[in-house]
Amino acid sequence: TTLKTIIGLVKPRSGRVVLGDEDVTRLPTHVLARRGICLIPEDRQVFPNLTVSENLKMSRLPVDGGKRLGDFLDWVFMLFPRLGERASHKGAQLSGGEQQMLAIARGLMARPKLLLLDEPSLGLAPKLVVTIFETIQRINAEGMTILLVEQNAYLALKIAHRGYVLEAGRIVLTDTAKALASNPQVKAAYLGG
Repeated sequence: TTLKTIIGLVKPRSGRVVLGDEDVTRLPTHVLARRGICLIPEDRQVFPNLTVSENLKMSRLPVDGGKRLGDFLDWVFMLFPRLGERASHKGAQLSGGEQQMLAIARGLMARPKLLLLDEPSLGLAPKLVVTIFETIQRINAEGMTILLVEQNAYLALKIAHRGYVLEAGRIVLTDTAKALASNPQVKAAYLGG
């Protein structure tokens, strides 16, 4: 619900959503997308009858300062080489992990200022989860802000700069990821220790 509220799909009961210095709480979703907020939902939502390349081209928003489409395709294929290998395959032919890569890559095609990732590890094999999280780190290292909602708190805190613990939609604890990972209460409640 938090991510859907940020992107404007759910209206907040209270509070504000601020992007930079601008209150964007009441802006419609399509305006927020143009302002650089992109949600990658947990259910992936790839176009099953379109190829990987077509899925990526369909997701391209003209907010890039004039960069060529090919430059963005090259960039996402560098981040996700498997997608480059499967560029001519339809979305329905991809494995769950490949669909997750495609969902993230589709969001990246708009070069958002803020990438909202909802449960990117959901339903993936452990080895692929590691690959996805390494790629998320690379994307962030290239300067993109990422808000990650993740069931695997251990992995999320391992790659995050900051962490937030929410209960019933309210932030009850926030700190650096390192501090949260070593907090005894957080360890007991969320990290199995």
